[in-house]
Amino acid sequence: MSAKWERDSDASKGTLTFEIDVDTINKGIDEAFVETRKKITVPGFRKGRVPRQIFNQMYGEESLYQDALNKVLPDAYNEAVKETNIQPVDQPKIDIKSMEKGQSWVLTAEVDVMPEVKLGEYKGMEVPAQDTTVTVTDADVDDALETKRQQQAELVLKEDKPAEKGDTVVIDYKGSVDGEEFDGGSAENYSLELGSGSFIPGFEDQLIGHNADEDVDVNVTFPEDYHAKNLAGKDALFKVKIHEIKEKQLPELDDDFAKDVDEDVDTLAELKEKTKKQLQEEKDNQAKAAIEDAAINKAVANAEIQDIPQAMLDDDTNRQMQQYLAGMQQQGISPQMYFQITGTKEEDLKKQFANDAAQRVKTNLVLEAIVDDANLDATDEEIAKEISDLAKQYGMEEDAVKKALSKDMLMHDIKIRKAVDLVADSAKQVKDDEKSDK
Repeated sequence: MSAKWERDSDASKGTLTFEIDVDTINKGIDEAFVETRKKITVPGFRKGRVPRQIFNQMYGEESLYQDALNKVLPDAYNEAVKETNIQPVDQPKIDIKSMEKGQSWVLTAEVDVMPEVKLGEYKGMEVPAQDTTVTVTDADVDDALETKRQQQAELVLKEDKPAEKGDTVVIDYKGSVDGEEFDGGSAENYSLELGSGSFIPGFEDQLIGHNADEDVDVNVTFPEDYHAKNLAGKDALFKVKIHEIKEKQLPELDDDFAKDVDEDVDTLAELKEKTKKQLQEEKDNQAKAAIEDAAINKAVANAEIQDIPQAMLDDDTNRQMQQYLAGMQQQGISPQMYFQITGTKEEDLKKQFANDAAQRVKTNLVLEAIVDDANLDATDEEIAKEISDLAKQYGMEEDAVKKALSKDMLMHDIKIRKAVDLVADSAKQVKDDEKSDK
């Protein structure tokens, strides 16, 4: 089979012209005939038994061409892609140029392809210096333990006392603007921590001082920059029914608390020491991440990248959305609940992730180009370690990880990480007064 690739003026689009040979066509026609004759009835023959010659006389062999093409096209297209060494990023638009009997069929495919990347400087670049001498203080440790303490707090019913900041109220609410209810403005038996700032400014404050079983009119004004444009800057009335008030009951900061939050320690002193080490690791990792981000962003800026096909931007946006909503689902928040709580729609979230799609796609393209340019690879030992690490991280059996992730996927992730390390580890940290004119 012969195939030819011609780029359009848009460097990320082009036309792939390819042929399907006669032998392949005939096999496809034979398969199409076997399936088609099962569905037709011809006088004098049992259903599904009409001879090929009779079928051709009655319907013509050409009647099988479309079904035959559907059978042979996927393999023929894939072979043409391999032959021309292009990297499609979306489904092609197929056009039939000729389907003459006894001759090869000629087709074209309009294809969006992976844009070309011309790398610029990506090793030894100057990036802003990070303070790697930051140490964890006792106050930092105390704050971290207080956070753990708050997380371990129990909510107990508050009897005959008004709600205070920090309490959790269980409420029904129904919101309206100019007397009209709006989408996402109502809920029943909703648990709201007063002072959390999770609702519109002013909403939570107006519930403080009220008791269980009270009805409260809450008047608020939506912020001018509110995500739901139809509500931005509008005055709203929420009819609120307080069902219950619960207050936090905090555990004592002692050895028992330490063992409750971390089974690997026996005393509060051990928990403090372990927390201090973890916080120091986090600070060190933050400094390293800042260097990585600066170096990668500079490598992307130094590269020349052709126009990115819209299909790649859409794929990235959809993937980010799915990951985000999956994370919400793990916290017990369904997509429907998320959109109701935030007063947004799926289109709003999509726009949010679409804003940075181009930069994310460019970054991935540059990292993949660095993998090729630096001949980075993943060894069998590294893949085995990756499987082991993932199994421990997610509490899975290694065989389950292997089934979920192919070897190619694991190799790709390892090579991309190596590219990131190559760029970041070779970067030179410089202070503002030390920067060169480069």
